Amino acid sequence: MLTTDYVPGAPNWVDLGTRDVEGAAGFYRALFGWGFRSAGAGGYGFFLLDGRVVAGVGPLDEEGARAGWTLYFHSADVDATAGAVERAGGSVRTGPLDVLAAGRTAACSDPAGARFALWRPGERAGLDAVGAPNTLWWTQLYVLDVPAARDFYRSVFAWETEDLVLVRGAAYTVVAPAGGPGGPHGGIMALTELPAEVSAGLLGWHPYFAVADCDAAVAAAVAHGGTVAIPAETAAGVGRQATLRDPAGALFSVNASAAG
Repeated sequence: MLTTDYVPGAPNWVDLGTRDVEGAAGFYRALFGWGFRSAGAGGYGFFLLDGRVVAGVGPLDEEGARAGWTLYFHSADVDATAGAVERAGGSVRTGPLDVLAAGRTAACSDPAGARFALWRPGERAGLDAVGAPNTLWWTQLYVLDVPAARDFYRSVFAWETEDLVLVRGAAYTVVAPAGGPGGPHGGIMALTELPAEVSAGLLGWHPYFAVADCDAAVAAAVAHGGTVAIPAETAAGVGRQATLRDPAGALFSVNASAAG
């Protein structure tokens, strides 16, 4: 699972791009109890839980971009990893560039168009808390071609992968940093494994946030202007989870772990 002992290839940051930072702060405060603190530059800020940074948020700055969450993966050398992205058939949309003394980043897309980013720690190693209630718990990539995605990310990050068969025979690939602590940090799933009526618009990476009660979280999201993309469902050994859209349309998922 996710850990703050960040190693190359592990998720170490997540942020929300939106056209209404104030509105987003209100929505996620109601849903997860997050506070907001401005970074003091460019409209960017941090979501906080008990004083610890659990996500970032800022105004959209890419032409044509839609509201959405972006997952960042640790890189010891952003320039080298960005080169690996391009050699493997992906693209680098912005960067590499330094974010003051906090770290170095680049925004990338894989060959299928799924967006992600790289983060080399400087003064900011990554999120202060993960894996606990109301923090980042899991990462998931929905794709049309699982083997192609698996090969791309193994080439870029040297991820370890394991192919599983889930309930109802659904194929699922679990991914983990090479030799890193904490075990798997995410999964890759084919959109064809989902009902056609819910798969539209899901292509790409999605953050999963841990919650104590999945159904209560869904109800709170809807009550504050969110919508349901994938209704709550219980998965054996995993827990109860649902995929939601915030009021601006950004996709994310919530999970109430089977372990409690």
